[in-house]
Amino acid sequence: MPAALPSSRTTSRVLAAAAALLLLAGCSAPDAGPGTTSATSPAAAPGVATDAAGAEALLDEYGVDGGSVEEVAEALDATHADRDRGLAASVTADQVVLADEDRQVALDVPQDRFYLAVAPYETTTHDCFHHSLSGCQGELVDTPVHVTVTGADGTVLVDEERTTYANGFVGLWLPADIEGTIEVRAQGGTATADIATGADDPTCLTTLRLT
Repeated sequence: MPAALPSSRTTSRVLAAAAALLLLAGCSAPDAGPGTTSATSPAAAPGVATDAAGAEALLDEYGVDGGSVEEVAEALDATHADRDRGLAASVTADQVVLADEDRQVALDVPQDRFYLAVAPYETTTHDCFHHSLSGCQGELVDTPVHVTVTGADGTVLVDEERTTYANGFVGLWLPADIEGTIEVRAQGGTATADIATGADDPTCLTTLRLT
């Protein structure tokens, strides 16, 4: 009897894990265009596994408060402290991947949620697809921004004042599998872009140039 083919979800997990091995090395794409720069995060050892207990132990070791996957992602994105201590982290559509020199584990993102990291800029940006929670660096640090996200059906999903993290990003938890638009206002400028939150969509948005 022929071997059973893996389900599409299993295949997605395998591909995401393989991609995570690469993205933990940094968030920038190979060929950045004019006005772009590279960003890197600590190298991670191979061996991705979905392991909540292992992730909690790893976070505890590096002094990062645990909690839900949403809280972990936000905590890691908001500070450089974990990166400086040697913890690398990144986020795909369905996993938050954590690693140091010896271990690499992953937490599952809830199926109805999607993390989008947004870095508006004025002069300098970098190419990015999967957001490195410990490596990506945006231009506008600790900057007040107003973020509006509107679904394709006209529903306003986000409409709030935020302040960019030390890495120049704002992290947004959005519904999975939607399309819409994002508008960011900051520094007297405005930037808009189309977004989508499907399994093959980027978790990193660095093309919002304020004009």
